[in-house]
Amino acid sequence: MDLSRLMRPRSIAVLGSGWAGNVIGQCQRMGFDGSVWPVHPTRDQIGGLPCFPSLADLPSPPDATFIGVNRHASLDVVQELSAMGAGGAICFASGWREAGESGLQDQLVANAGAMPILGPNCYGLINYLDGALLWPDQHGGRRVDRGVALLSQSSNIVINLTMQARGLPIAYVACLGNAAQVGLTALAEALLADERVTALGLYIEGLGDAAAFATLAQAARTAGKGIVAIKSGKTEAARTAATSHTASLAGGGAASSAYLRQAGVAEVNTPAELIETLKILHLHGSGLGKRLCSLSCSGGEAGLVADMAAPFGLDFPPPSAAQSARLAEILGPLVTIANPLDYHTFIWGDGPRTTDVFTTMLAGYDAGVFIIDPPRPDRCDPASFEPALEAIIAAGKATGKPAFPVATLPENFDESRAIALMDQGIAPLMGLETALAALKAAQTSPANDGWHPWPPPQQRALHLVPEDEAKALLAQAGITVPRGFSAPALPELCRLAEPLTPPLALKGLGFAHKTEAGAVRLNLTTLIDQPDIHGATAYLAEEMVTGALAELLVGARRDPVYGATLTLGFGGVTTELLADTVTLVLPVTAVEVVQALQGLRLWPLLDRFRGRPKADVRAVVDVVLAVQSMLETGADLEEIEINPLMVREQGAVAVDAVIWKET
Repeated sequence: MDLSRLMRPRSIAVLGSGWAGNVIGQCQRMGFDGSVWPVHPTRDQIGGLPCFPSLADLPSPPDATFIGVNRHASLDVVQELSAMGAGGAICFASGWREAGESGLQDQLVANAGAMPILGPNCYGLINYLDGALLWPDQHGGRRVDRGVALLSQSSNIVINLTMQARGLPIAYVACLGNAAQVGLTALAEALLADERVTALGLYIEGLGDAAAFATLAQAARTAGKGIVAIKSGKTEAARTAATSHTASLAGGGAASSAYLRQAGVAEVNTPAELIETLKILHLHGSGLGKRLCSLSCSGGEAGLVADMAAPFGLDFPPPSAAQSARLAEILGPLVTIANPLDYHTFIWGDGPRTTDVFTTMLAGYDAGVFIIDPPRPDRCDPASFEPALEAIIAAGKATGKPAFPVATLPENFDESRAIALMDQGIAPLMGLETALAALKAAQTSPANDGWHPWPPPQQRALHLVPEDEAKALLAQAGITVPRGFSAPALPELCRLAEPLTPPLALKGLGFAHKTEAGAVRLNLTTLIDQPDIHGATAYLAEEMVTGALAELLVGARRDPVYGATLTLGFGGVTTELLADTVTLVLPVTAVEVVQALQGLRLWPLLDRFRGRPKADVRAVVDVVLAVQSMLETGADLEEIEINPLMVREQGAVAVDAVIWKET
């Protein structure tokens, strides 16, 4: 669907009265030089412009239309606009699917036909590049020649973002509303298609087509345009959180964060972080280098940077020998050469020497953080800070590396200074903690170019596979399971289990969580005279696994949005208590599995912690890839969880298994 006329109109029709007047006023204030046509059956003029009594009286089909009438009247307007060949419309009215009127919304989409519509229940669209505003309310933006696009599923949040005074050039603002016809991916694609758009910022509640959005993210990276998102709704419980550890641990924000990360979309938590990250992406594109340097004229600031950067996992490696020698030559014997660097105030006000220090340091890194808080101009004289600011600009130009002036407090850069720096290719970052979060987010890049999630599953009835059958499925996939026997009753199991070597585990079948149900008995030397397990549908006896270095959880489950998720972590009966897990979206590679394991807090337990033997991580990876293959080829499988997977020096054994399957 072509959105170009709607987004870059030369003619705008406006229907309604009060809201329509606001739209007209916005276009006039922003200097839109196209045609604006108010349409009203009884009024002579709106906003100083003569009204047309009907759409049929317009000089030509409008490129874009703001429909500011009620929902029932909107149906007829959309149908007429589509029939006359209009370029697209904003459906402002509420009271559709969000109010339980799904049929009314479906009729709106049918009436639109091939004509694109944003909404309904949609605030509209702002084009700051061309001054075209289909927008009925205040906003804080300005005309720009190029800049970032903001796309939001919340009108209020995006309005707040336009009020920023941080120097971010905004090219477009767009709202999705109910996204009845044009969804997130289609609108994002249209925004990024404008060569004047440099990056995309998102506030999203629901993603829609995950595979299509992954394709869009790949295309954006290829074009050098980064995407950063705030994803809301992270605290929602997963749809089947009660059925397994995997569902509980992968629910809420874990799956969405994994998806965004694997798709190469930077994720942030706050509007301020969104703005600061967009400033980086606007000037430097996506995939900021990970080797950072930090410079300040205070030891306190250097220590603050080091302390505050640690939770973000930012890397400040020491300078090279050549850098250190040159910096020592410039700064003298009283300055300790390190990273973060406290260069003291010996060179303060000396532009050439400051530039030499900044350039020498920055040249050895991917990007530089320069802590600088110009004094407030209403009570102080900021003139003495100009040489340092000019040195930052010069260092960035001389090295071709991103140089970021960072104010520890956001108010310590005023808007005019921020805009001036942005115009010179320097992104000032406001607020130290926010700046560090933005730098980390800007480093986001996908593990595998071209990655796409699996298609989402259809909803279907499921049943729990008995553990003995689940273990048989794992064994068929090449996963080692304990030696064991099952039977419908204990007397029969006693006879079958005679060849097993104690210690033994006895399990009652028919429970998703056997430990919580009291359906597991361990370290048995014999099964004779064991009492029945209440509620068990059958029984399983197995040889217990010894020599394990760690107990892991490996779980894969289909997801209604992201196709399928994989959860890895330290498991056993303390899985939720430890909460040391990571979620990925399938498919994954062996390299990604190892990286995920290395990101766990308890990873050292697998890697010779305090003289312990090294666990067989390769065996863990093989189990994970086998589980992935089972889910990929087994269309009737919904979820596979191994908890615990006992990891030894050689090999790994699936001690407990939960499999949900289509009924």
